[in-house]
Amino acid sequence: MDKVSADHIMKSPNRDSWLVRATVIGVLYCIIGFVFALPSHQVRMWRLAAWVASAVLYAAHIAYEHLRLRNSARSIALHVAAAVAIGAFGLAVVAFIHSLFVPPNYTRWRFGVALIAWPLITALPAFVVALTVAWLLIRFFTVRSGQFRH
Repeated sequence: MDKVSADHIMKSPNRDSWLVRATVIGVLYCIIGFVFALPSHQVRMWRLAAWVASAVLYAAHIAYEHLRLRNSARSIALHVAAAVAIGAFGLAVVAFIHSLFVPPNYTRWRFGVALIAWPLITALPAFVVALTVAWLLIRFFTVRSGQFRH
């Protein structure tokens, strides 16, 4: 393979833009978590709505990575987990900032722990679920010539 071809492969949009895509989706997760937490009435309904909106975004991200980009199951899982971790980190930052204006009734060091713990606690299960779903999609629902593989 000549140098021009190797450079083209290494700089393809799929290789460069996955982190940008994960960051944008992570910011969307953070916005969902923040905005849906604002209403003070019917809190359970708003939390459920946030979960549903996040689940739709999660499923759409997996579907996009599989159907449009045709990534491997491992790549899909890594990209989806990265987006989830970025969203969780963003929410931890928002929680820390909120604690500066509305002092919590517990020590603030917990927010420092949340900056590390929340991304890990959310990204690990997100990776496992996305890996499983992506593997199943690739195994049973790969689109070839307009038809699903059986």
